Amino acid sequence: MPTKVPCERVDLSFLETAPHRFCISVELTVTAAQPFEVLADADADADAWPRWATVITKVTWTSPQPRRSIGTTRIVDMRGGIVGSKLFPVCEPDRRMAFRFNECSTGTVAALAEDYRIEPTARGCRLTWTLANRLVGPARLSVSVASPIRT
Repeated sequence: MPTKVPCERVDLSFLETAPHRFCISVELTVTAAQPFEVLADADADADAWPRWATVITKVTWTSPQPRRSIGTTRIVDMRGGIVGSKLFPVCEPDRRMAFRFNECSTGTVAALAEDYRIEPTARGCRLTWTLANRLVGPARLSVSVASPIRT
């Protein structure tokens, strides 16, 4: 990873209190296990993350298999040359996965956390993704007009 700038080590309450939050839910006609497989094991399909999360260009797992436990780590390369080191404080197979940035290649990301929740439905499952962040400097001005979500 390029220069490492520490990020605030936020807990899961940050997902509710962050100054900037994006949340989207989608109904899927698949079992809860299927989206969790994609989320938890991108090595099985290296192109999966960049296909649906277009800001991501590469995912590198830094924890050994299995990657379905609290404390799992990975590095994510994103558009604009941003690289983040992530830690998973929550991992509940087929139900929930959350992570936070521990370090980033830019000092503009003061704190960042994401949460993926999967709930069974009558036709499959609902995947809800929440992104919460606190940016500093000029980057904080762009967050109100830009969304990381492509629908």
